[in-house]
Amino acid sequence: MTDVIAAAPPSRLPVREGGQPSSRTFPVRRIYCVGRNFADHAREMGAAVPSSAADRGNPVFFCKPADALVLDGVVPYPRGTRELHHEVELVVALGADAPAGLLDPAAAGALVFGYAIGLDLTRRDLQATAKAKGLPWDTGKAFDHSAPVSALVPAAEVSDLATRTLTLQVNGETRQHGAFADLIWTVPEILHELSKLYALRAGDLVFMGTPAGVGPLVPGDTFVARLDGVIELPGRIEPGDAAV
Repeated sequence: MTDVIAAAPPSRLPVREGGQPSSRTFPVRRIYCVGRNFADHAREMGAAVPSSAADRGNPVFFCKPADALVLDGVVPYPRGTRELHHEVELVVALGADAPAGLLDPAAAGALVFGYAIGLDLTRRDLQATAKAKGLPWDTGKAFDHSAPVSALVPAAEVSDLATRTLTLQVNGETRQHGAFADLIWTVPEILHELSKLYALRAGDLVFMGTPAGVGPLVPGDTFVARLDGVIELPGRIEPGDAAV
């Protein structure tokens, strides 16, 4: 059989090992994202915050296309919006398939290849309009260049994740800062919950949610996202072809 068009190659994240670039890359299959996974961000978005683990309900999930990844940090301002917002997030990369059936949280860590830092860029005005009408808000999240991500660092090189923080600076000013100890749903818990809905596979990325402080980005802005002591992602916002 012959393809009628040339197949696009998979998006691939670079891998850093021992603090240095390596020759290995990570081909990406799917991108899952978690909404409202920091209590302070849930509050700033006007959502209810659980008072205990028993009150958490179900996590909020959405997806981005794998070709939304930005590997060099250069983001053209997207078309169709006047409110591009930043959301800095931990990115979890799965290096093995989940077993059939429901994933035990105690076994979830074995699936993780490594971690990165990324931005869940959001067309906030489109998202807000869709929410107000009770419609899906894919256009607010799943658009071109909406997922800048750093290189991956193998999990074995990252000490206890709960002791670490993530930070975003825009034009040298700190906009977001959060500790992973404040996650409503931990990485193993999120993988368990995802396994109720999807067959998790090697190559999947999971954006783990953002702390408070989300806000606008405009052409000319520069940013630096950091997973402290592990990896950073510098970047900038370019004018794009339709910054309207």
